Amino acid sequence: MQASEMRSLRTLYTHKHLLTPTSNPKSLAFFKPLQNPRFCRGIHSTNQRLLSQEPSLASSSSSSESETSDTAPTVDNIYDPATRWVRSSGREAGAGPENEARSGNGEIFEERRHFGGGRSSYTGSSKKGKKRGCWVCSNCGYTDGQWWGSCRSCRSAGTMKQFTVEENGGGSEKVRGFEVSENVVRTWLPQRAGEVRPLRLTDVNRGLNQLEWRISLYGPFGEEISRVLGGGLVPGSLILVGGDPGVGKSTLLLQMAAMIAEGHDLGRSAPVVYVSGEESVEQIGSRADRLGIGTEELYLYSSTDIEDILEKIQVLAPRALIVDSIQTVYLKGVAGSAGGLSQVKECTSALLRFAKKTNIPVLLIGHVTKSGEIAGPRVLEHIVDVVLYLEGEKHSTHRLLRSVKNRFGSTDELGIFEMSQSGLEAVLNPSEILLSEEHSESEVMAGLAVAVVMDGSRTFLLEIQALCLSSSTVSRQVNGIQGSRADMIISVLVKQAGLKLQENAIFLNVVSGVTLTETSGDLAIAAAICSSFLEFPIPSGVAFIGEIGLGGELRVVPRIEKRVHTVAKLGYKMCIVPRSAEKALASSSFGDMVIVGCRNLKEVINTVFTA
Repeated sequence: MQASEMRSLRTLYTHKHLLTPTSNPKSLAFFKPLQNPRFCRGIHSTNQRLLSQEPSLASSSSSSESETSDTAPTVDNIYDPATRWVRSSGREAGAGPENEARSGNGEIFEERRHFGGGRSSYTGSSKKGKKRGCWVCSNCGYTDGQWWGSCRSCRSAGTMKQFTVEENGGGSEKVRGFEVSENVVRTWLPQRAGEVRPLRLTDVNRGLNQLEWRISLYGPFGEEISRVLGGGLVPGSLILVGGDPGVGKSTLLLQMAAMIAEGHDLGRSAPVVYVSGEESVEQIGSRADRLGIGTEELYLYSSTDIEDILEKIQVLAPRALIVDSIQTVYLKGVAGSAGGLSQVKECTSALLRFAKKTNIPVLLIGHVTKSGEIAGPRVLEHIVDVVLYLEGEKHSTHRLLRSVKNRFGSTDELGIFEMSQSGLEAVLNPSEILLSEEHSESEVMAGLAVAVVMDGSRTFLLEIQALCLSSSTVSRQVNGIQGSRADMIISVLVKQAGLKLQENAIFLNVVSGVTLTETSGDLAIAAAICSSFLEFPIPSGVAFIGEIGLGGELRVVPRIEKRVHTVAKLGYKMCIVPRSAEKALASSSFGDMVIVGCRNLKEVINTVFTA
């Protein structure tokens, strides 16, 4: 007899005083508990040696099984020494041992125990899946989700046994965003047999006019947005617009919705749906009235259910869909509340599938965190086609629209707007807001120089201010300029230009709170410091373009020709550039503006600061 079998028999003999033996010729033991005489349990084995080696046990159980099998429910324990499993199955009163017992709801219950490895251990079924525990009454089969001292059906004490129920998912499967949008689109568009197949690139582009393919936006406001988007709104694109609270995201998209609905490129109006989960329809209408928007084909809807939104706009077949915001909508069946990681991901996936299948552009508004990033999972920015950020200072009316991701254009473009009572208005000449009023031949204006910088394809003129003060407790203070860059330029002026700046406190500032990041403003910074130190105002109409090296030499910066053209258009009389850039600029005409090339800082000082 194996050791595991001996342990099983030893367990039976240990509890023998609690049992009343009954008969079962095929059983190692057949008994009924004293606490519940109506319930019987039989112990079986698949090893025939146990029956032959334990005749007393087999004979002792041959008298009373027939007496109780017809009147009481029975549970059979079948032990297999090969696998070391004990399987407990039950049958109703009057049923044969081959029939499995069912609970009050008609469900089969079964308990499996495993013995082995020297220690007794209990495990459930080996099938994978979610498991849920339940308690079954061995007397009447009543099932409950938790343990009670007595059965709540038959009131029998000590009859509740624990079982493990394995769940395979069933109706609790997780809902995916792609499935929701696919179901909506399937009822929207007819299915064609040739849709789902690989296409040649030449076949895709054949007969497609890139100029007419995009949805164009008219007027100065539309041109600014089109520049940032890469030429217009692409059909079927998914665009995400982020920004700080109150910066004007909802105002921007409401103006865009009205412009698309007017349909100037089509010659007729087209429906556009603006959905808000944060405002009521009346609140959106009040804001539209303040902005002077009265387009008839602009539809407003307040909802947070993605399935409801996609179903309600089906009858309209809109030209564009705007959702404000992605953190307020949700999908039924997806775990978590609106704005959670899973909800944001699945809702974006549903809208992406909808946009690609219907060729309708979808514009989303996204909240940002304290650090300025889009709230939600990082995968949100990977799913969408375009990510735009609307930026603006708290005490300034100007707004900057930047593109940090664009699958249909460059990310170097920048749109500049001004917030007014009638909404966002495009700024045609950005340099006007960055330059202060100049007073030539004024000693007060000493220490001012104009730098020419670029942001994307846009050229800006910035005003650099410098102040040199002797006998000051503060050594240096800079705003809008990198501190390490300012230290390097000051050191070059001391070493290469011979200026005695060691005993002076130097203050540097960029007008309008702009941060200077590129090296093309080095020459303007040095000229402003020289002007303040020498107390010699720079003549009006002079601009500076160039990078400064450690040897005091001037270096060429990228796209210098476009920078000089912008300076000439604004009416400047002179532009100081590196000597090496004169050859590239010689073939271009800049009107009455004079181009002056200098090799180093000493030549710049001798050219500008002369009586």
